[in-house]
Parts: sequence; C-alpha cells; structure tokens
Amino acid sequence: MSQTNDPALHRKGLLITAMGGLALSFDIPLIRSAAGEVWSVLATRSIATFVTAMVAWSVLRFVLGRRTALIPGPMGLLIGIFYGINSLTFMLAVFNTTTANVVFILAFTSMFAAILSWVFLGERPANATLLTMAAMVAGVALIVHDGLASGNIFGDAMAACSALLLASAITLSRRSGLDMGFVPLVTALVPGIAALFLLPDTGFEIAHPGFILFNGLVMIPFAFFCLATGPRYLSAPEVGMFYLLETVLAPIWVWIVFAETPTTQTLIGGSILILALLAHSLWQMRSKARAARESDAAAEFPFTG
Repeated sequence: MSQTNDPALHRKGLLITAMGGLALSFDIPLIRSAAGEVWSVLATRSIATFVTAMVAWSVLRFVLGRRTALIPGPMGLLIGIFYGINSLTFMLAVFNTTTANVVFILAFTSMFAAILSWVFLGERPANATLLTMAAMVAGVALIVHDGLASGNIFGDAMAACSALLLASAITLSRRSGLDMGFVPLVTALVPGIAALFLLPDTGFEIAHPGFILFNGLVMIPFAFFCLATGPRYLSAPEVGMFYLLETVLAPIWVWIVFAETPTTQTLIGGSILILALLAHSLWQMRSKARAARESDAAAEFPFTG
C-alpha cells in the first residue's frame, strides 16, 4: 500500500490530483460542443485517448529511457477493466440524463471510495474527511436542487455505475501502490472498439469533431493520468473528492459556453464544495507536517526508560 506520511509527497499528490480534476471538468462541455451521436463520440474520444497514451509511453521508453508498464500485472488489468467500463457508462449517462444529474451522482465517488477503503483496506476515514464529504454532499444537493426529478432513470443509473466503478479503480490503485497512470488511457481502447460496432448506418455523426478530438487527445489523457497517479500519494477518499471539481466547474463552463446561467443554489453549492475541499486539503497538509515533526522528534530523542 502507498505511504503518504511524508508531507512533501502528500502535497505532490494534492497538486497532481487537483490538476487532473480541473482537466476533467472540461469533459462534458467538450462532449456537448462536439454535437455528435453517442457511439461516434465514444469511439472518437476513446481511440484518441489510446493513441495519446501510446505516443507518451513510446517517448518515455525509447527517448527518455524510462521503463513504465502500460498495465502493471493482473491488478492493473482489473483496474483497467473498471476504467474501461466507466468510459461506457459515463458516456451513456451524459447522453441519457441532464448534466446536473451526472455531476451530482458522480459526486458520490468519494463516498463510495471511502466505504470501499474502509471495508477492504481497513482505512477508516478520519472524522474530518467524513465531515468534508457531508459538506460536499450538501453543496451538490444545492447545485442540482430537484434536478433528479427531471432526469432519465437509465442515465441516472449509468452515472451511479460510473461513480462506483471509479471508486473501485481508485481503491484498488491505492491498495496496489503501483503506478497506474497509463492504465485508464490504454484500456480506453476497449470501449472505443466496442463503439465502432454500434455506429449508425451512416457512420460517424459528429458536427464538430475538433472538440472531441481535443478532448480525447489532450484533456482526458492528462486528467486520468493525474487522477490515476493520485492514489500513490493520497487516500482513496481524498482522490475521490477531487473528482468533485467537475461537479463545481462543469456548470460554470457550460454557463460560459452555452449561456446557461447558474442559479443562486448552484453558486452557493459550488462555493461550499470549493471551501470544503480547500479546508480539508489544508488540514491534511498540516496533519502530515505535524506527524512528520513528531516522528523526527521521537527519532532524535528516543525514550530509553
């Protein structure tokens, strides 16, 4: 299992995961901007992500001389399966329910991760983490208000599956302690190929393919590489909370691009989420630093009896 007692490594994990969450927040706006049919978008996004992964891996291996496993062992394969199925369920959710419903349900990724880590890894969430998660749920509830009532039940179910799949992948990554950065990118090929067989008779139907290509070639690889690397330095619930950046920021990007003005509840809820996440991150950094100081002090002045 990863060790996160080093405050410097913890800060590194926070930075990496925050960048991944920020990049992921552009996913839904770029999908909507492409204005395409669901299987066309899924195939393009997934295959583009795979291509970027292979180019990056080739550069690391043959140019920089770094031997990095694409899929590290059986555990990496299992985690890849979770990520691959998640790509499918997420896209089905985006196309079958409202954006608010998707981001609301995906907000439970951190809760699922905390429960799975508690059950399978014996990592009981700290009281501060539990309080932060409660505040985040309250913030998300304000954002969507009664939006669930207007959604499609199939799309909502797919979003719930995505949250559980992401939490499972995060928890297993945390347990392995291995570098899983390339796993979600390489296994994106599987849903991409599956989508090719489900294309309409007219072939690819994407009005603005540039948006989805940029998403698949740049944003998604960067986001999932960072988020898949996070569990090496952070607990699973902490990584899961950074997926909530999409909940906060996606409505803002949609507001800017599609002129969908957020409600007062959305602004208040987003503020609660950001403040809760920031407060929790600062608390964690202070706790890690305090623990490191106490450990150093104990090593310097051991109790001899």
